[in-house]
Amino acid sequence: MAATGSTDLSTTPGGHAGGKAFYVTTPIYYVNDAPHLGHAYTTVAGDVLTRWHRQRGEKVWYLTGTDEHGQKVMRTALANGLTPQEWCDRLVESAWKPLWKHLEIANDDFIRTTEPRHAQRVQEFWQNLYDNGEVYKGSYEGPYCVGCEEFKLPGDLVDGTGEYEGQKLCPIHGRPVEMLSEDNYFFRMSAYTDKLLAFYEANPDFIQPASARNEVLKFVQQGLQDLSISRSTFDWGIPIPWDSGHVLYVWIDALLNYASAVGYGTDQAKFGETWPADVHIVGKDILRFHAVIWPAMLMAAGLPLPHKVFAHGWLLVGGEKMSKSKLTGISPQQLTDHFGVDAYRYYFMRAIPFGQDGSFSWEDFSARYTSELANDFGNLASRVAAMVGKYFGGTLPAATAAGAPESALHEALAETVKTSDAKVEQLDFQGALDDVFAYVKQVNGYLTEQEPWKVAKDTTPEGQARLATILYSAAESLRALAVLLNPVMPATAEKLWVSLGAEAHLGALADQKLLDAGNWGLLPAGATVTKGDILFPRLEEKRDEQKDS
Repeated sequence: MAATGSTDLSTTPGGHAGGKAFYVTTPIYYVNDAPHLGHAYTTVAGDVLTRWHRQRGEKVWYLTGTDEHGQKVMRTALANGLTPQEWCDRLVESAWKPLWKHLEIANDDFIRTTEPRHAQRVQEFWQNLYDNGEVYKGSYEGPYCVGCEEFKLPGDLVDGTGEYEGQKLCPIHGRPVEMLSEDNYFFRMSAYTDKLLAFYEANPDFIQPASARNEVLKFVQQGLQDLSISRSTFDWGIPIPWDSGHVLYVWIDALLNYASAVGYGTDQAKFGETWPADVHIVGKDILRFHAVIWPAMLMAAGLPLPHKVFAHGWLLVGGEKMSKSKLTGISPQQLTDHFGVDAYRYYFMRAIPFGQDGSFSWEDFSARYTSELANDFGNLASRVAAMVGKYFGGTLPAATAAGAPESALHEALAETVKTSDAKVEQLDFQGALDDVFAYVKQVNGYLTEQEPWKVAKDTTPEGQARLATILYSAAESLRALAVLLNPVMPATAEKLWVSLGAEAHLGALADQKLLDAGNWGLLPAGATVTKGDILFPRLEEKRDEQKDS
């Protein structure tokens, strides 16, 4: 029987307990180099979102992968003395997949665009559009940024200075564009200007945040041009099925991964229970591909459009976007070696409003680690376990003398579950964690005000009942916090869950329904509470441990 106040997701709007999966994607990343913080930022966000929905009891599908075709990858491979396929194989297995495992990314699939399951579906998709008159042959002449793998409009470019004086630069990479002149095949994207505008109007939440939506609307309202979908000056790509002298433009190939990975053209049952995507999470620099070109492609093919494209901001170092080309790329392991993986996941979801640009600094990370994780949260868990051990021999006592302070705690908890869930639904990870950690502070304040160390000196039955109630209430609050923080800090939440003795009585942490977390009194009296390892050791202690190891 469900606890009082539980939610049946099968009847909740947006719930995915049965039927269609809640389907989230990251972009598929170029394998011209190892992943940096920017890539990890996107992937951790998608992981937190899908773990949250799993914790709600929903069926979830989370996709990430690598984009392995195109001129940029080909040039990087050749510069390293390898074929493009050898380069991709080496980097995917030695850098990309290991990092996602290290960061506890719980993706359900990892797609590579060089896999036959993808390449064959791409050829079929474009053959169908060609047969239906959506594609024609023409010629392209204009600027191209290899770093973006994007045909640029003249208005997109900026004037170069210094060594690039007199040249036109890509505003993202800060390097000169190349002028292309070649025969290509074109997709009749101009025919979808009005259809896209009508779709945006009918689906105002399709593009998020509002700043991204406004940018796309302004761009499309100017009128779309037909889009070159092929390249004929190199051969590292998926061949066009009706003309082997051309390969498909890398983006026209890559975007289809979201459909090919979930059974498009091969497994209709899988495709039907997964597609359309609920959220495409992308960086703002690739917004147009996902909010303009991709939906136009799907319209042309008669396929349902995704529910949402969410464009997050850039991570900045010294005011510039992190990138290898600008030497501002930082390896995630540089941070996880010092702070730990869970602290890493927490920091990037808490410190930066998702959807806006945000600056990373080592100093801010250190300050938040010490204040929020070590002092507020970690110390709360340690002292509750220590007091249950000291005063009750490690056995959680029953709360028999609850009053207004306890009522305030569980009312605040119920509200925290409600508001944080609503914010994650909107991809407001910072707002959700603000709410959760406001509750952490409230529990700390509760202990400070109730002073159980003083109440313990009252050996009367009334005094001991009050002490038991205080410590039960703090432990029960931690039980709920373990559930709420499991999507963000899974290893830490698991340690806390075990230390509270919750698994023996309530089952696995992964099986706890998030929307039931605010129901008071789930952790039973009699649970064995142990003081395990410190959840977040002081950074000085961590450095000492690293020296000793």
